[in-house]
Amino acid sequence: MLANYGYIGLFLVVAVLFAVSTLLLPLFLRFIHIIPHKPNPIKNSTYECGMETVGKTWVQFNFRYYFYALLFVLFDVVVIFLYPWSVTLRQLANPAFIEMFIFIFIIAVGYIYAWRKKVLEWK
Repeated sequence: MLANYGYIGLFLVVAVLFAVSTLLLPLFLRFIHIIPHKPNPIKNSTYECGMETVGKTWVQFNFRYYFYALLFVLFDVVVIFLYPWSVTLRQLANPAFIEMFIFIFIIAVGYIYAWRKKVLEWK
């Protein structure tokens, strides 16, 4: 059983080393002059499709875009949980059916709540 934790520890060490190396690699390459560092105001200017921007470059988007994206992710997660359950339904028997029914019921209650609060209406 201790060997299983060794694999987890090794995986954690590799993940941390990968993250640290990807953060430090550009700094190291700049230090040995493989990546040039020549700041210029033209390089730092806002560039969009080959044209100069007109008006404000910072635009605040409506929250509804993010809300619909979150709903899309939520229903994708629901599908991820439903697919393996539906494939192995015959082997799992009645308790799994009841558990999944409760899961779908909770999702439906949340959906009905959002619908009654008129969150899903596009204005």
